[in-house]
Amino acid sequence: MNEISVTKLNKMPRESYVLVDVRSESLADYGMMPGAIWVSAEDIEKGNIEKIENIPADKKIVFYCQIGQKSQEICGLPCFEGRDCYSLKGGYMEYLQDELSRSEAGAKQEKAEESIRKKFHKQLFSPFAKACKTYKLINEGDHIAVCISGGKDSMLMAKLFQEIQKHRQVKFDVTFLVMDPGYNKENRALIESNAKALGIPVTIFESTIFDTVDTIEKSPCYLCARMRRGYLYSKAKELGCNKIALGHHYDDVIETILMGMLYGGQVQTMMPKLHSTNFEGMELIRPMYFIREADICAWRDYNELHFLQCACHFTETCSTCHTDGTTASKRLETKHLIAAMKKDNPFVEANIFKSVENVSLNTIIAYKKDGVKHHFLDEY
Repeated sequence: MNEISVTKLNKMPRESYVLVDVRSESLADYGMMPGAIWVSAEDIEKGNIEKIENIPADKKIVFYCQIGQKSQEICGLPCFEGRDCYSLKGGYMEYLQDELSRSEAGAKQEKAEESIRKKFHKQLFSPFAKACKTYKLINEGDHIAVCISGGKDSMLMAKLFQEIQKHRQVKFDVTFLVMDPGYNKENRALIESNAKALGIPVTIFESTIFDTVDTIEKSPCYLCARMRRGYLYSKAKELGCNKIALGHHYDDVIETILMGMLYGGQVQTMMPKLHSTNFEGMELIRPMYFIREADICAWRDYNELHFLQCACHFTETCSTCHTDGTTASKRLETKHLIAAMKKDNPFVEANIFKSVENVSLNTIIAYKKDGVKHHFLDEY
């Protein structure tokens, strides 16, 4: 099996090879190696390899997956016999580590912060501040645990909290909290490297969540998300915090609303803040509530940043989960549905978002409040 290291790849003339990303769509959307084309391993195994067949015969083909396992299988498929194929050793994660090792931390932090203040102020800082004001997310004397998973959303949220603290309109404290649920050393190092490069002083604590959910066959992603939140609440409270902040954004909200209808038969939303039911005195806030995912990606790409997505033990063999425990396949379907509807109606996203603000109880058959169901016939 032909394997090639990132170091050796970097020494090859760029025009001599073509990179092929074989990861799932959700992982590829999160970030790809520059110049790569995307053809999922699933499509390749089904024989959908037109993009690859169009690669000139004189060019090497370098396949990469997340950690270098699946790409080895793809590289050895009979359909690629006779082609000069390689599997990238260590996969995308190895590429990220190499990128971080060669980057200058101070320069990255300065550029990222300046872009929040200037180029992306309207798209990122303004909606962040608006959500905090609209939903009263930050109060005088708060101690907020800013929960960092290592992904683009939570890393940006940390930078936005640092920026809003500089404005000194409300006095509050923050702790940048990272839970290591059982990451391998490469994923742990990636989070630490990104935090250092961006000037985010993280507090890291460990749990055994990954080992626990490894034994669960049904809905491991849902259980993982529930357990994560419990551990975060517990550690935050131990550190003297009264709130935890999560990095869910506008697109997460509208996808959740639609998924509830399509897959759950219910009307509900992802709330901008809520009280914890199991940890007295604790609240959860979502200050990225008005920020669009496309703008987060634009900020990430402008600053040439590479972040972690899902790093669980299932990542290489399934569609990745979402931070709320929903499977990526359902969320991706919903994302595609919204995009398709937007082609005919450019207001569809805003209308979905507003739908849960404009509920007329007089035209609802039934609704639940505090677990009690109320039917329109009760007062007819």
